[in-house]
Amino acid sequence: MSQSAEVAAAEAKAKSSSFYAGMKVLPKAERDAMFAIYAFCRAVDDIADEQGIDPVTRNRDLDAWRHDLASLYTGADPGRCAFLAEPVARFGLRQNDFLAVIDGMQMDVDADIVAPDLADLDLYCDRVAAAVGRLSVKVFGMAEASGDALARHLGRALQLTNILRDLDEDAGIGRLYLAREWLDAAGIENRDPAAVIADPRIDRAARRCAALAHEHYAAADLVMAARPKGRLIAPRLMSAVYAAILKKMEHAGWAPPRQRVKLSKTTLFAILVWRGLLGR
Repeated sequence: MSQSAEVAAAEAKAKSSSFYAGMKVLPKAERDAMFAIYAFCRAVDDIADEQGIDPVTRNRDLDAWRHDLASLYTGADPGRCAFLAEPVARFGLRQNDFLAVIDGMQMDVDADIVAPDLADLDLYCDRVAAAVGRLSVKVFGMAEASGDALARHLGRALQLTNILRDLDEDAGIGRLYLAREWLDAAGIENRDPAAVIADPRIDRAARRCAALAHEHYAAADLVMAARPKGRLIAPRLMSAVYAAILKKMEHAGWAPPRQRVKLSKTTLFAILVWRGLLGR
């Protein structure tokens, strides 16, 4: 598939997501690069999440992406990574950040993650979210220090928000990303995902996760408030949208039964106005 086809397919897939609102405000070159990154992330995430496929096959598929990335960066035939060639060359995207994303997916393939300790959860968030952020801030034109700081905090904030949003979906495939320390503090000893999400005390554990997410949103906002070099319009919007989703979940609570939280178009428009992003 050509780069333009890969980008178009990724954009079409993203249109129903909160991610799309942050990307469509970018200039075309940056937007295309972000959707190329998104296409890569979706491809390796699908390998990690695909049910009914044995781990040997999924490991082989992840290794194939590693191989093609290595070929891309050494000038050999990039294979399935051909669509990444232009954004890598234009924005100086780092191979190690792409590999970190794959390593994050590897964690899901090696064993369904269930109540990791805080250190393992942080490592997972760094790989599947902050690494994507490190790729993204290169596209945004940020300097390394401020860009990596923003990626570290905003990536974790967004991933923790997604963990809270996807409790039921993740439990349906045998996963539970809430830290064991939070479950212990809530008095939940059971580690079966289905049992945990059915326990009313999950609200206490989830609110600890939400508190950590808020800390990272605040740290990310401090980085952006310092007005570092780069196009901050997309990360500012992503921060505002996902923080609003988190607050809406907090208002509803996480005790069962839960409904998946979404923001209305009116709310999204209000965020655009509030953040002063319209017309830019």
